Amino acid sequence: MKTLNFETEQEWLEARKGKITGSRLKDIVVKRGTGEKKGYYELIAERIAQPADDEDVMERGHRLEVEAINLFSEQVGKKFDTSLVIWEREDNANIAISPDAFSEDEAVEVKCLNSASHIEAYLTQQVPDDYEYQVLQYFIVNENLKTLYFVMYDPRMPDKVKLHYFTITRESVQEQVEIYTEYQKQKLAQIDEIINQLTF
Repeated sequence: MKTLNFETEQEWLEARKGKITGSRLKDIVVKRGTGEKKGYYELIAERIAQPADDEDVMERGHRLEVEAINLFSEQVGKKFDTSLVIWEREDNANIAISPDAFSEDEAVEVKCLNSASHIEAYLTQQVPDDYEYQVLQYFIVNENLKTLYFVMYDPRMPDKVKLHYFTITRESVQEQVEIYTEYQKQKLAQIDEIINQLTF
């Protein structure tokens, strides 16, 4: 066994990065047949990404959104409108979404997540579960939408992986779109009924 000594807590914290420590083992161990836990991706991110600063996550995402859209547009050779808009469903204005960028039948959703989530999506080639319904909402609201580009951007990552994206087509999600369109309509009808009871 080797013992490392440190003068400051900051040096100690730096030395722990990218290592499986006792407090982290629970975030790495998986049961047979299950996917990797978040800790696995955190270890990779700590080794290859530039350290995160103290910037607010929402502010960082907003700041990097334009940069991500420009890089994505350049990469795919397409131009997108980045006007600040809200799309509403024709038959129910309470079913809505705000695209980050769009064209006639395509839309772009940008996520600038923490480096561990970014690398997890890259390695698993899956849109993070937290955004499954957001992806569906694009197709639920805009019935003319054919393709959604789910763009992930983290400039702290190496060039090879700092920008990657998923192409989601209407055909690939249509069954779920129909289910959750009806679900939202039913929930909104219930809400309207409760509001009527409470206000009249």
